[in-house]
Amino acid sequence: MQRCRVFANPRPRVQPETVSAGRRHRVGIYGGTFNPIHNAHLLVADQVGQSLSLEKVKFMPDATPPHVDKKTAIDAELRLAMIKLAIKNNPLFGIEESELRRGGVSYTYDTMKKMIEQHPTTDYYFIIGGDMVDYLPKWHRIDELVRLPRFHFVGVRRPGAKNEAAYPVIWVDVPLVSFSSTDIRRRVEQGLPIRYMVPDAVAAFIKEHHLYHE
Repeated sequence: MQRCRVFANPRPRVQPETVSAGRRHRVGIYGGTFNPIHNAHLLVADQVGQSLSLEKVKFMPDATPPHVDKKTAIDAELRLAMIKLAIKNNPLFGIEESELRRGGVSYTYDTMKKMIEQHPTTDYYFIIGGDMVDYLPKWHRIDELVRLPRFHFVGVRRPGAKNEAAYPVIWVDVPLVSFSSTDIRRRVEQGLPIRYMVPDAVAAFIKEHHLYHE
């Protein structure tokens, strides 16, 4: 099996701070639409969690996905239900529902600022693909986001992306799986199998609720 390699920024950026309140916690946040969640998502989350010795990696579905075809953006509760089915057998995984509870389009800066204020002894590691790292200069309030205390970006290297950034990013290599949620929706619509692309429970849920059919 391919071994993961972790590429970090200067040591003070990566190391969690020491506070008098007690032991610090290291939590990964993996945001996205998860429409649907699939095995590549799970692989990335598990590899990053293990590589960075995180206590939890929490999937954070958005309420209103930005830049998504509204015809394929299914109800948030259905996406959440599939995440719960997908992660139930891995104790490393959890769910962060703050953006669903808030509703509407959420910005990472607002979400993480609030979470950091609510959990002062937690260091957050926000997981994004190398393709998303390329777009960091366009993110809402990006300069303020990277200056938030106890916040770190984790970039997963992707073929075709620059895989470099002007902002502090902890880089992690994981085994490459090339399919996407778009591929899965297209295959479901065409009546093609999705076994081994999503957990069996997610495939059954999609079939039961007749998701992703025109």
